[in-house]
Parts: sequence; structure tokens; C-alpha cells
Amino acid sequence: MKSERSSCNNKKWSVDLNIQKSDIGYSTTQKFPPPLGMKLVTAYETQYRSSSTTISSSSKSIKKASELSLKEKQRAATLIQRKNSAAMGLATSPGKSVLMNAFMMYMSGSNLNMWSISVTSMSIISPIRAILGVNSQFSKFEDPSGKVDLQMPKLIFIVLNLLWLAVGLYKMSKMRLLPTTSADWSGRIVWKELLESTSIPPV
Repeated sequence: MKSERSSCNNKKWSVDLNIQKSDIGYSTTQKFPPPLGMKLVTAYETQYRSSSTTISSSSKSIKKASELSLKEKQRAATLIQRKNSAAMGLATSPGKSVLMNAFMMYMSGSNLNMWSISVTSMSIISPIRAILGVNSQFSKFEDPSGKVDLQMPKLIFIVLNLLWLAVGLYKMSKMRLLPTTSADWSGRIVWKELLESTSIPPV
């Protein structure tokens, strides 16, 4: 108990004689030269203060740089995720067109008219154009670092367009616009000439 009281008393009556920058008269005392034998001490003190300030500033700059790098990484990750989801949405978009055009071709019937011809031609031309321009359609989702994988979305996009094209070809075969029967190739059949032979000499 006595030691605790003595320590408390020492702390209570202790006086810090070091002048701080916020104290009155600090600027005037700095103008006077240091006492004899204290130049080296003041040099060490200034060096220590400058090193402490540089260390604190460098630590703050490192913290700020690390925080900025973490924010940039999070932004890049969210951007890559959005690109992947948008690319997959574009890849699955032909599936909706397949169902819609299949219903329209079913309602148009198998007779030749303007409506059925326009719907069938659209179901043939549109998927061919989409397959030929697959790289240009997915170019907006490309990432220079290569973190966005576009192979699977492109493959799904091509498969769905081929399915759409198959539906259109099936409709054309039902409308008798495709040569799917043997009668459609009758013009290319080569008929053999029958040569009659007999043992009776001609008169």
C-alpha cells in the first residue's frame, strides 16, 4: 500500500519540463542556441522526432493504399460477376425466341401463305445471323485480364440457335419446302434405255 501511495504521489507532483509546440514561448526558445554539450542530444532528439513522423506517415500511407487496393479488388470482383451474369443472360436469350417462334409456326399451319412463309423465314435467317455474329455480340463482355469466361455462354448461345434453326427446318419440311421424299428427286433419276434383241435377222 505504501509503495502504491508513493507512486501515486510521484505521478501527481511530477512536472514535465519538455516544452511542446503548443506551449507559449516555444518559438522563442528554439531561436536560442543549445547549451554546451547538448548539441548532440538535440540532434538525436530531432532525428528521433523526424523518424517517428516519417514512420507514422508511411504507416498511414500503407494503410490507405491497402484500403484502396481492397476497394479496387472488390469493385473488380463485382464487375466480373456482373459481366458473367450478363453474358449468361445473353446466352440463354435464344431459348425464349425458340418457344415463341415454335408457337407462332404451330398457329400458322402447314399451308403456304404470307404469314407462314414470313415466320418460317425468320426462324431460318435469325439463328444463322446470330451464330455468325457470336463473337461481336459477346465482345462487350470481354475482360483484358481474362477473368471473364465466355466459352460456356458462347456454347449455350450456339446450341440454342441451332435448336431454333432445327425447328425452322422441321416447319419447312412440313410445308413441303424441303426435298425430303423420293418424289422430290425424280428429276435426277437416270432412266435406263431398254435394248431389244432377237435372233431373227431383219428383212
